[in-house]
Amino acid sequence: MDSVQIETTAPLILEFPQIASPPPPISPNSRIPKDTIRTSLKASTADSVLAAVYSLGTGGILLCNFLVELGASPVVFGMLSSIPMLVNLIQPLGAYLSERCTSRFQYSLRTHGIGRLLWLILVIGIASVSWGVINTHQLVILTLLIVLFSNLLGGLGSASWLSWVAMIVPRRLRGRYFGTRNSAASLTNLVCVPMAGLVVSHWYGGSLQGYGVVLLVGIVFGIVGLGCQYFQVDMNPQLQNTYYGKSSATSEIQSEVAKDKASEVVQSIHPPQDQVTNSIWKNSNFLIFLLYFSFWALAVNLSAPFFNLYMLDTLDLDVSYVTIYNSLQAGANLLMLILWGKLADKIGNRPILICIGILVAVTPLLWLGISVNRLGIWLWLPLLHILLGGTWAAIDLCSNNIQLSIAPIKNQSIYFAIAAAVAGGSGALGTIIGSFIVQFSQFGGLLGLFALSGLLRLAAIVPLMFLQEPSRG
Repeated sequence: MDSVQIETTAPLILEFPQIASPPPPISPNSRIPKDTIRTSLKASTADSVLAAVYSLGTGGILLCNFLVELGASPVVFGMLSSIPMLVNLIQPLGAYLSERCTSRFQYSLRTHGIGRLLWLILVIGIASVSWGVINTHQLVILTLLIVLFSNLLGGLGSASWLSWVAMIVPRRLRGRYFGTRNSAASLTNLVCVPMAGLVVSHWYGGSLQGYGVVLLVGIVFGIVGLGCQYFQVDMNPQLQNTYYGKSSATSEIQSEVAKDKASEVVQSIHPPQDQVTNSIWKNSNFLIFLLYFSFWALAVNLSAPFFNLYMLDTLDLDVSYVTIYNSLQAGANLLMLILWGKLADKIGNRPILICIGILVAVTPLLWLGISVNRLGIWLWLPLLHILLGGTWAAIDLCSNNIQLSIAPIKNQSIYFAIAAAVAGGSGALGTIIGSFIVQFSQFGGLLGLFALSGLLRLAAIVPLMFLQEPSRG
């Protein structure tokens, strides 16, 4: 996985070789040719761009606006926010199933592919409302069911996909590559969100039909994005779990296994579940990361869902202002991703997580002094969202990179799944606690919640002081 020299500073030109069938899954201990790695990284970047278009219709502001048009209750919006976090609890099961397959690509098609196709049912549902077959209340229920099951399937496949990419991207280039990849996705969002919003609001058949058109286009892009994974070098999880220690995708091929040791190889391919659990509990570095990751998710989600509510309700700002602020945040995120990626490759991810984490922890406190006047609307709120975009680019990128670094190659997807499950449960708990605090003015309302979130974020950084980041060489 590491020590492969490729050029990442040049633009990623998305040109793929014409091949009749995907290459067979390889052993993680086989040397991957540099050209194959380059093609895989370009394919993964193309996948991220197309997946960003798919996400426009299946989440975010467009899905929320769709439910508002249907007259959904606040309870529905609460469920919509909690489902993506709660489904992370199923990731350990998805990791376990993925380790029993022989192809990361095939497993991705079965999970993410079916999950994306499920949204076609909602397109049919929107058409059915227009024809009078079902009512809007039934369509709201159908939407929540599709969100639930598509996210469940995504949760089953997320850990496997992350393990797949971890084996392809060289360790010392992860910062630059994921910075470039995430920047491409952010740029796509920056350009396509306003365009999709115009289509929805100005569609001649009404906003519901307009959303249906945007959703259908997003589904098509999402399926094409999965097709890009066809050009990524495939991995066999069972062979990946055969080897221990410092084995990686770029190490030398080991000698053939003797026939009289075949039974030992079979046992290593399918290790007893208690051995996997014991190895996790003995990995103190991973447990420290798990403590940080879960506590950080709780502290962040304690307040994160309520910043837009504060602007729209408490400050009573027009939605057009909030849209502009979100665009500024996305632009700052886009510009800073590549910079953070290069810096992470030079100094490591842990120093950035600590330093920028302190800044992100203080950010909720900056909301306390904002008031509804020209200075607040045209200066402080734009600057605050630019700060949010730039700092969160570092947190998201470095959290992902350090997780890839500390998880061992053997049963790697299980480590990723456990981290996602714990963080998902903690994040959902944070949202529930935050909702409870907001309802009681004696706790300080939204401003008291922001202050509490800031203090807990600072406390969540403490475990990073004891985390040891592996060498990037």
